[in-house]
Amino acid sequence: MADLTLVVLAAGMGSRFGDRIKQLEPLGPSGELLIDYSIYDAIKAGFGRVVFIIRKDIEHLFKSTIGERTSEHIKVEYVYQSPDKLPCRSGDFPDRTKPWGTAHALWCCKDKLDGPFAVINADDFYGRDAFLRLGGFLSNFDADGCSVGFMLKNTLSDFGSVNRGICKTNDMGLLCSVEETRGIKRNADGTVTGTYKGKERTLSEYDTVSMSMWGFGADFMQRLETRLCEFLESLEANEPKAELTIADAVDAEIRHNGYTMRNLTTDSKWFGITYAADVEQAKLTLIDNAKSGVYTDPLW
Repeated sequence: MADLTLVVLAAGMGSRFGDRIKQLEPLGPSGELLIDYSIYDAIKAGFGRVVFIIRKDIEHLFKSTIGERTSEHIKVEYVYQSPDKLPCRSGDFPDRTKPWGTAHALWCCKDKLDGPFAVINADDFYGRDAFLRLGGFLSNFDADGCSVGFMLKNTLSDFGSVNRGICKTNDMGLLCSVEETRGIKRNADGTVTGTYKGKERTLSEYDTVSMSMWGFGADFMQRLETRLCEFLESLEANEPKAELTIADAVDAEIRHNGYTMRNLTTDSKWFGITYAADVEQAKLTLIDNAKSGVYTDPLW
């Protein structure tokens, strides 16, 4: 069987993080990035290769800050996401500068994936248990794919709204849907609300959410391309902002094609740096992890 591959989504603009590139923000006690911890945990879980999806304009900076260091511990490859690289309608969006979303980012590395693979965000911390469960699933599939689910209340930011995929499961632990919900926030009265398909809804803080931690077989890539083409064909020429997420594509495959996705629950504590103000808490959490012996200091 091919080595387990970790795909890291690192091409996002990070528009809510100010002028800095949040994927390259030093947060650990010895200047580690969140990507360092994810790759460290992935290696412990049996992954043998990492594919970074980045933008050409940050290539030198990315490689010098994380890529070269990572390559000392695991096989590293790169894929570049750009708005003009499309499976269909190439040339119909000449003024497009905004990325097309995570589904497009993943599609860009279709030629690199010939075996089981996982997908994560570069600016999220998932924890050791999450990677162990993900690696275990990819070594012994009992569904077409999987999502590692986290509790909504543990994924909110104190400094602004967030977007999350709300997961609905059946009695067999399989996902029934992944509802990409935007603008999720805790209100002054303690309620949690968000917007799904343009309509506001009240959420439970105990809802399970996808944090873009997925596991797939290589066969998913053809399904993804089909969904991406359907999405692109639905747009007006030169559409400036519309995006398709992996959650959108997975949800459509579940609903329409019987695709089965195992919902893996984890005791890991997720955290991220959606906003610049999230940085200080992230640093304190990583210091605590080092002091308690969860990770060494320095990590590598």
